[in-house]
Parts: sequence; structure tokens; C-alpha cells
Amino acid sequence: MFFSNRIETPTVTKNLITVNIIVFIATALGGDFMYRLFALYYPASQYFHWWQFLTHMFMHGNFLHILFNMYALWIFGSVVERMIGSRKFLTFYLVCGLGAAVLHLGVGFLEAQNFMTQIADGSTAAAQSYMRLKMTPTVGASGAIYGVLIAYAMLFPQSRLTLIFPPISMKARTWVLIFVGIELLTGITGTADGVAHFAHLGGMLVGYLLVTYWRKKGTLFDR
Repeated sequence: MFFSNRIETPTVTKNLITVNIIVFIATALGGDFMYRLFALYYPASQYFHWWQFLTHMFMHGNFLHILFNMYALWIFGSVVERMIGSRKFLTFYLVCGLGAAVLHLGVGFLEAQNFMTQIADGSTAAAQSYMRLKMTPTVGASGAIYGVLIAYAMLFPQSRLTLIFPPISMKARTWVLIFVGIELLTGITGTADGVAHFAHLGGMLVGYLLVTYWRKKGTLFDR
């Protein structure tokens, strides 16, 4: 991740981090019950519920998952919230998370259609893949946070960010373009299995569209 100097954490960013931590602890205690009720499942799954579009972004798979996500939210969310205001930031964060879920499920739908065609031709491997698609939960705030990251890059394109490891420094705009390229490549090729790459891209796309729309209306900094 990145180094940055922060003094105070704004209200919404702080509350989002708090809720994520509480839900993470509840998930550790509740186990499968929490996943089956609040993680995001493919709509054809027996475990799917409409509220999972929202609740999945407050759940995480393990300690490192929530650690890196909350660190990124703290670093970049604090800056973006201070710039656009708390109310607008909360709207932005949630809409980016919803957009991430929609694109993720949209890609899942295309995969499901392909599996169904193969199943009709008698493919048992496709039947297993389709079942895995339906039964695999998606969790994490990454989609919303990727939206926050692109908002930061649009607000401060010349800001220089430095990775902890390796210690490479680049402009925020350059880092975002690299992230988009990596997520698109890994999503299309299917590498880094187990990561919702198109959810990340969905969050970034919605974040870009929202900031662009608010800028054109002249309401980006309307508090």
C-alpha cells in the first residue's frame, strides 16, 4: 500500500472502518451463518438475498483482507471525504460498492450462460463450474475502495504515491492506470483466482462516472 500523513479521520471514514471491524468480528463468531446471509451470491443461488448487494461490502474473508482494505480506506477515504464532504462521500462510497456488485454479477451472468450452453452439450465440467459459481460468496469493501482510489487520483492527479514494497513512487494518475490494466488483464485471463477483479473495475468505473458527473454539474464540492 502507500505511505501518507494523516492527522484526523473524518466521521464517515471512521464509522465505515468501525462497522467493517464489527462485522468482521461477528463473521469470525458466526462463521457460515454470516456468509450465507450477508455475503454476495449469484442470484440463482439458494443463498442469494437482495440485501447482499449492500452487506457484502462490509464483510471480509480474513485478517489481511480487512487490514489492507481498511488501511486504504483510511488513507484515501479521509482525503476524499474532506474534499467532497461527508454526506456526498458516504453516497459515493456506497454507490461504488453497489456498482462493483452489479458488474461482478453481470460478468457472472455471462459466465453462467456459457456454462449452460456447455451443460446442454453434456459437459460435466461445465456443470461443476456452474455450481461453483452459484455457491461461491463474494465479500469485501474493495470495489467501493477502488472507487475511492480513482476519486483521489482525479482530485489529485499529480500527487505522488509510494508503495511500501517495493518502494516505487509514481503520480496517483499513473498508479490508477496501472491498477486498471492489472485488474482488466487478470480478470480476462482468469489469473489470481479467488479475487473479484471485475468488482474492482466496477467500483472504479462508477467512481469515475460519479466524479465526472458531479464536476460537470458543478456540485462535486457541494456540501
